[in-house]
Amino acid sequence: MQLFVDDLTVIDFSYLCTKRGIVGESWIVDVLLEGSLNEMSMVLDFAVVKKQIKAIIDDAVDHKLLLPIQEKALTLAESSHNEGHQTVDFVSDIASYYLQSPKCAFASIDCLTINIVEVTKHLTAIILAQLPNNVAGLTLVLRPEDIPTDYYHYTHGLKLHDGNCQRIAHGHRSKIQILVDGKRDAALESAWCKRWQDIYIASEADRIGKDDIQLSTQAMCNLTPDHQYFSYFAPQGRFDIAVETKILDVVDCDSTVELLADFILRQIKATHPELSNNTVKVIAYEGVAKGAIVCG
Repeated sequence: MQLFVDDLTVIDFSYLCTKRGIVGESWIVDVLLEGSLNEMSMVLDFAVVKKQIKAIIDDAVDHKLLLPIQEKALTLAESSHNEGHQTVDFVSDIASYYLQSPKCAFASIDCLTINIVEVTKHLTAIILAQLPNNVAGLTLVLRPEDIPTDYYHYTHGLKLHDGNCQRIAHGHRSKIQILVDGKRDAALESAWCKRWQDIYIASEADRIGKDDIQLSTQAMCNLTPDHQYFSYFAPQGRFDIAVETKILDVVDCDSTVELLADFILRQIKATHPELSNNTVKVIAYEGVAKGAIVCG
Protein backbone atom coordinates (compact mmCIF):
# COMPACT_ATOMS: atom_id res chain seq x y z
CA MET A 1 0.00 0.00 0.00
CA GLN A 2 1.25 3.51 -0.82
CA LEU A 3 0.48 6.86 0.79
CA PHE A 4 1.48 10.19 -0.74
CA VAL A 5 1.57 13.83 0.28
CA ASP A 6 2.45 16.37 -2.39
CA ASP A 7 3.81 19.79 -1.40
CA LEU A 8 4.49 18.55 2.12
CA THR A 9 6.84 21.45 2.80
CA VAL A 10 9.37 23.81 1.25
CA ILE A 11 12.97 23.79 2.42
CA ASP A 12 14.74 27.14 2.25
CA PHE A 13 18.50 26.87 2.64
CA SER A 14 21.87 27.79 1.20
CA TYR A 15 24.67 25.52 0.09
CA LEU A 16 28.34 25.72 -0.80
CA CYS A 17 29.26 25.29 -4.46
CA THR A 18 32.79 25.47 -5.83
CA LYS A 19 31.55 27.09 -9.05
CA ARG A 20 28.96 29.53 -7.68
CA GLY A 21 29.96 30.17 -4.07
CA ILE A 22 27.17 30.30 -1.48
CA VAL A 23 23.85 29.67 -3.24
CA GLY A 24 20.40 30.30 -1.78
CA GLU A 25 17.84 27.67 -2.72
CA SER A 26 14.21 26.62 -2.20
CA TRP A 27 12.96 23.10 -2.93
CA ILE A 28 9.42 21.75 -2.67
CA VAL A 29 9.14 18.32 -0.99
CA ASP A 30 6.77 15.53 -2.04
CA VAL A 31 6.57 12.31 -0.01
CA LEU A 32 5.53 8.75 -0.94
CA LEU A 33 5.36 6.09 1.77
CA GLU A 34 5.03 2.36 1.19
CA GLY A 35 4.12 -0.23 3.80
CA SER A 36 1.54 -2.43 5.43
CA LEU A 37 -1.56 -1.13 7.17
CA ASN A 38 -1.32 -0.49 10.90
CA GLU A 39 -3.96 -1.00 13.57
CA MET A 40 -5.83 2.06 12.28
CA SER A 41 -5.88 0.61 8.73
CA MET A 42 -3.38 3.25 7.64
CA VAL A 43 0.20 3.17 6.40
CA LEU A 44 0.66 6.30 8.50
CA ASP A 45 -1.72 8.95 9.77
CA PHE A 46 -1.67 12.02 7.50
CA ALA A 47 -1.32 14.17 10.60
CA VAL A 48 1.87 12.31 11.50
CA VAL A 49 3.21 12.64 7.97
CA LYS A 50 2.54 16.36 7.88
CA LYS A 51 3.84 17.06 11.37
CA GLN A 52 6.54 14.49 12.13
CA ILE A 53 8.18 14.13 8.71
CA LYS A 54 8.07 17.86 8.11
CA ALA A 55 9.71 18.41 11.50
CA ILE A 56 12.46 15.91 10.67
CA ILE A 57 13.15 17.62 7.34
CA ASP A 58 13.13 21.07 8.93
CA ASP A 59 15.54 19.98 11.64
CA ALA A 60 17.90 18.34 9.15
CA VAL A 61 18.28 20.96 6.42
CA ASP A 62 15.79 23.83 6.54
CA HIS A 63 17.25 27.33 7.08
CA LYS A 64 20.76 25.88 7.24
CA LEU A 65 23.97 26.13 5.24
CA LEU A 66 24.53 22.75 3.60
CA LEU A 67 28.18 21.65 3.55
CA PRO A 68 29.60 19.10 1.07
CA ILE A 69 32.09 17.65 3.51
CA GLN A 70 34.05 15.70 0.86
CA GLU A 71 34.97 18.98 -0.85
CA LYS A 72 38.63 19.89 -0.21
CA ALA A 73 37.88 23.60 -0.61
CA LEU A 74 35.84 23.41 2.60
CA THR A 75 37.22 23.39 6.14
CA LEU A 76 34.79 22.81 9.00
CA ALA A 77 36.15 23.12 12.54
CA GLU A 78 35.15 23.73 16.13
CA SER A 79 35.23 27.42 16.96
CA SER A 80 37.91 28.60 19.37
CA HIS A 81 35.76 31.62 20.26
CA ASN A 82 32.42 30.23 21.42
CA GLU A 83 31.33 26.87 22.81
CA GLY A 84 28.91 24.99 20.57
CA HIS A 85 29.94 27.01 17.51
CA GLN A 86 31.79 26.00 14.35
CA THR A 87 33.79 27.83 11.73
CA VAL A 88 33.55 27.33 7.99
CA ASP A 89 36.29 28.33 5.54
CA PHE A 90 35.35 27.97 1.89
CA VAL A 91 37.16 29.06 -1.26
CA SER A 92 35.13 28.82 -4.46
CA ASP A 93 35.91 29.77 -8.04
CA ILE A 94 33.90 32.95 -7.49
CA ALA A 95 34.96 34.13 -4.03
CA SER A 96 36.05 33.07 -0.57
CA TYR A 97 33.70 32.92 2.41
CA TYR A 98 34.47 32.61 6.10
CA LEU A 99 31.85 32.04 8.80
CA GLN A 100 31.28 31.30 12.45
CA SER A 101 27.86 30.09 13.60
CA PRO A 102 26.24 27.81 16.17
CA LYS A 103 26.48 24.18 15.08
CA CYS A 104 22.74 24.04 14.40
CA ALA A 105 23.19 26.49 11.51
CA PHE A 106 25.19 23.98 9.45
CA ALA A 107 24.24 20.62 7.91
CA SER A 108 27.06 18.31 6.85
CA ILE A 109 26.21 16.20 3.80
CA ASP A 110 28.50 13.28 2.96
CA CYS A 111 29.11 14.22 -0.66
CA LEU A 112 31.36 16.19 -2.98
CA THR A 113 28.62 18.34 -4.50
CA ILE A 114 25.34 19.49 -3.00
CA ASN A 115 22.48 18.59 -5.35
CA ILE A 116 18.99 17.12 -5.25
CA VAL A 117 20.23 13.52 -5.45
CA GLU A 118 22.62 13.86 -2.51
CA VAL A 119 20.22 15.80 -0.29
CA THR A 120 17.46 13.28 -1.07
CA LYS A 121 19.72 10.41 0.02
CA HIS A 122 20.66 12.29 3.18
CA LEU A 123 17.06 13.04 4.15
CA THR A 124 15.73 9.58 3.23
CA ALA A 125 18.14 7.87 5.63
CA ILE A 126 17.30 10.27 8.46
CA ILE A 127 13.52 9.97 8.01
CA LEU A 128 13.40 6.18 7.57
CA ALA A 129 15.24 5.73 10.86
CA GLN A 130 12.40 7.48 12.69
CA LEU A 131 9.34 5.88 11.04
CA PRO A 132 7.33 2.94 12.47
CA ASN A 133 8.17 -0.62 11.44
CA ASN A 134 5.16 -1.02 9.15
CA VAL A 135 6.60 1.64 6.81
CA ALA A 136 8.95 -0.27 4.51
CA GLY A 137 9.72 2.33 1.88
CA LEU A 138 10.07 6.07 1.47
CA THR A 139 10.37 8.09 -1.72
CA LEU A 140 11.18 11.77 -1.46
CA VAL A 141 10.93 14.12 -4.41
CA LEU A 142 12.77 17.41 -4.01
CA ARG A 143 12.04 19.88 -6.77
CA PRO A 144 12.47 23.57 -7.49
CA GLU A 145 9.45 25.71 -8.22
CA ASP A 146 8.67 25.99 -11.93
CA ILE A 147 9.35 29.68 -12.63
CA PRO A 148 8.91 30.68 -16.30
CA THR A 149 10.31 34.17 -15.72
CA ASP A 150 13.53 35.49 -14.18
CA TYR A 151 14.46 34.60 -10.59
CA TYR A 152 17.39 34.99 -8.25
CA HIS A 153 19.20 33.10 -5.49
CA TYR A 154 20.10 35.02 -2.34
CA THR A 155 21.55 34.25 1.08
CA HIS A 156 21.04 36.28 4.25
CA GLY A 157 20.32 36.16 7.98
CA LEU A 158 17.81 37.93 10.23
CA LYS A 159 19.26 38.79 13.62
CA LEU A 160 15.90 39.89 15.06
CA HIS A 161 14.15 36.61 14.24
CA ASP A 162 13.64 34.24 17.17
CA GLY A 163 13.41 31.21 14.88
CA ASN A 164 15.79 29.65 12.38
CA CYS A 165 15.74 32.68 10.06
CA GLN A 166 18.34 34.18 12.41
CA ARG A 167 21.00 31.91 10.87
CA ILE A 168 23.40 34.13 8.96
CA ALA A 169 23.74 31.94 5.86
CA HIS A 170 20.38 30.54 4.80
CA GLY A 171 18.70 31.48 1.57
CA HIS A 172 16.00 31.29 -1.03
CA ARG A 173 15.34 30.91 -4.74
CA SER A 174 12.85 33.64 -5.51
CA LYS A 175 10.93 35.19 -8.34
CA ILE A 176 9.90 38.82 -8.47
CA GLN A 177 7.17 40.85 -10.12
CA ILE A 178 7.54 44.57 -10.77
CA LEU A 179 4.60 46.45 -12.23
CA VAL A 180 4.61 50.01 -13.55
CA ASP A 181 1.08 51.46 -13.67
CA GLY A 182 -0.30 47.93 -13.44
CA LYS A 183 1.81 46.43 -16.23
CA ARG A 184 4.71 44.07 -15.57
CA ASP A 185 8.11 45.47 -16.49
CA ALA A 186 10.28 42.56 -17.65
CA ALA A 187 13.38 44.73 -17.95
CA LEU A 188 13.21 45.83 -14.31
CA GLU A 189 12.56 42.27 -13.15
CA SER A 190 15.51 40.96 -15.16
CA ALA A 191 17.81 43.68 -13.83
CA TRP A 192 17.05 42.78 -10.21
CA CYS A 193 17.45 39.07 -10.87
CA LYS A 194 20.89 39.73 -12.35
CA ARG A 195 21.82 41.99 -9.43
CA TRP A 196 20.87 39.38 -6.86
CA GLN A 197 21.99 36.22 -8.67
CA ASP A 198 23.89 34.09 -6.09
CA ILE A 199 24.24 37.17 -3.88
CA TYR A 200 24.80 37.59 -0.17
CA ILE A 201 22.54 40.32 1.23
CA ALA A 202 23.86 41.97 4.39
CA SER A 203 22.48 44.76 6.54
CA GLU A 204 24.60 47.85 7.07
CA ALA A 205 23.66 47.79 10.76
CA ASP A 206 25.47 44.45 11.15
CA ARG A 207 28.79 45.67 9.73
CA ILE A 208 31.83 45.35 12.00
CA GLY A 209 35.56 45.88 11.60
CA LYS A 210 38.13 43.20 10.89
CA ASP A 211 39.45 43.44 14.45
CA ASP A 212 36.05 42.42 15.82
CA ILE A 213 35.27 39.48 13.53
CA GLN A 214 35.45 35.95 15.00
CA LEU A 215 36.68 33.38 12.49
CA SER A 216 39.17 30.54 12.31
CA THR A 217 42.87 31.30 12.64
CA GLN A 218 43.43 30.24 9.03
CA ALA A 219 40.61 32.46 7.82
CA MET A 220 42.14 35.49 9.52
CA CYS A 221 45.36 34.80 7.61
CA ASN A 222 43.52 34.55 4.28
CA LEU A 223 41.34 37.65 4.49
CA THR A 224 41.86 40.23 1.76
CA PRO A 225 41.13 43.96 1.50
CA ASP A 226 38.08 43.01 -0.56
CA HIS A 227 36.36 41.25 2.35
CA GLN A 228 33.62 42.94 4.32
CA TYR A 229 32.59 41.82 7.79
CA PHE A 230 29.21 41.32 9.44
CA SER A 231 28.23 39.90 12.81
CA TYR A 232 25.39 39.77 15.30
CA PHE A 233 24.12 37.98 18.38
CA ALA A 234 20.77 36.19 18.19
CA PRO A 235 18.98 33.71 20.49
CA GLN A 236 20.87 30.72 19.04
CA GLY A 237 24.31 32.31 19.48
CA ARG A 238 26.85 34.50 17.72
CA PHE A 239 27.00 34.70 13.93
CA ASP A 240 29.94 36.03 11.87
CA ILE A 241 30.60 36.17 8.14
CA ALA A 242 33.32 37.63 5.92
CA VAL A 243 32.20 38.11 2.32
CA GLU A 244 33.93 39.55 -0.72
CA THR A 245 32.48 42.73 -2.18
CA LYS A 246 31.82 41.25 -5.63
CA ILE A 247 29.17 38.82 -4.34
CA LEU A 248 27.72 41.16 -1.74
CA ASP A 249 24.87 43.67 -1.63
CA VAL A 250 24.64 45.74 1.55
CA VAL A 251 21.18 47.17 2.23
CA ASP A 252 20.21 50.03 4.55
CA CYS A 253 17.61 47.91 6.34
CA ASP A 254 17.07 44.46 7.74
CA SER A 255 16.70 41.81 5.04
CA THR A 256 13.16 40.65 5.79
CA VAL A 257 11.17 40.21 2.60
CA GLU A 258 8.99 43.17 3.59
CA LEU A 259 11.97 45.50 3.85
CA LEU A 260 13.66 44.05 0.77
CA ALA A 261 10.51 44.78 -1.24
CA ASP A 262 10.60 48.35 0.06
CA PHE A 263 14.34 48.58 -0.69
CA ILE A 264 13.76 47.50 -4.29
CA LEU A 265 10.98 50.07 -4.69
CA ARG A 266 13.16 52.86 -3.27
CA GLN A 267 16.06 51.87 -5.49
CA ILE A 268 13.85 51.84 -8.59
CA LYS A 269 12.46 55.28 -7.79
CA ALA A 270 15.95 56.67 -7.11
CA THR A 271 17.60 55.27 -10.25
CA HIS A 272 14.69 55.76 -12.67
CA PRO A 273 13.60 59.41 -12.41
CA GLU A 274 11.41 58.87 -15.46
CA LEU A 275 9.14 56.79 -13.20
CA SER A 276 8.68 59.52 -10.57
CA ASN A 277 5.06 60.07 -11.58
CA ASN A 278 4.27 56.41 -12.16
CA THR A 279 2.92 53.90 -9.66
CA VAL A 280 5.43 51.10 -9.11
CA LYS A 281 4.36 47.87 -7.43
CA VAL A 282 6.93 45.37 -6.21
CA ILE A 283 5.89 41.79 -5.39
CA ALA A 284 8.95 40.24 -3.77
CA TYR A 285 8.96 36.52 -3.01
CA GLU A 286 10.82 34.73 -0.25
CA GLY A 287 11.17 31.25 -1.65
CA VAL A 288 7.92 29.60 -2.75
CA ALA A 289 4.39 31.07 -2.52
CA LYS A 290 5.14 33.69 0.12
CA GLY A 291 6.43 37.24 0.07
CA ALA A 292 5.57 40.90 0.42
CA ILE A 293 3.95 43.63 -1.69
CA VAL A 294 4.73 47.34 -1.66
CA CYS A 295 3.51 50.20 -3.89
CA GLY A 296 4.75 53.72 -4.40
